[in-house]
Amino acid sequence: QVQLVESGGGLVQAGGSLRLSCAASGRTFRSYTMGWFRQAPGKERDFVALIRWYGNNTYYADSVKGRFTISRDNAKNTVYLQMNSLKPEDTAVYYCAASPSSWYPIRTNEYDHWGQGTQVTVSS
Repeated sequence: QVQLVESGGGLVQAGGSLRLSCAASGRTFRSYTMGWFRQAPGKERDFVALIRWYGNNTYYADSVKGRFTISRDNAKNTVYLQMNSLKPEDTAVYYCAASPSSWYPIRTNEYDHWGQGTQVTVSS
């Protein structure tokens, strides 16, 4: 069982940066692929980025590629999302999630553990 707690959200101006953190409990953290998703009001929850448990390979949504960086520290049971060059359209609740998939899970139903979410608001 994995429990996830996000932090680091807030209000930032366009062009600014934020770093989200996701602290995980559970001994099996390092065996999960970790993902970040986001959900804007009235919209579906969309994939943002993932980092695989094996080899630390990463994958990003086209909308954030080159601006966001996902990383993990297995010793600290923590995954991070560094967000640079933020845009108003990045405004959403950001969720951390854990998947047992060893491939590249980008759908919400491939993840079986979710955090409570953290709000990111980018002002223009």
